[in-house]
Amino acid sequence: MASLTIRDLDQETKTRLRVQAARHGRSMEAEARHILADALVTQEDAPSTGLGRRIHARFAALGGLEVDLPTRSEEQPRSADLS
Repeated sequence: MASLTIRDLDQETKTRLRVQAARHGRSMEAEARHILADALVTQEDAPSTGLGRRIHARFAALGGLEVDLPTRSEEQPRSADLS
């Protein structure tokens, strides 16, 4: 593993890093590693769309599905009888 020293880091940035690390339950060093790793993700590494859109795109060619929804009865809902 490599080491990295950051010089001339202003106090406000250091404080904000400390607070953010605490919010995430990490050390300042672990938080800095996480921030750097996230910032350096390339476009090939990151998915271009969310999971839902990728699933939709995968199955869109199969066509849609029409579902007949049952009509609601006029009867008011009632609680379950557990006796």
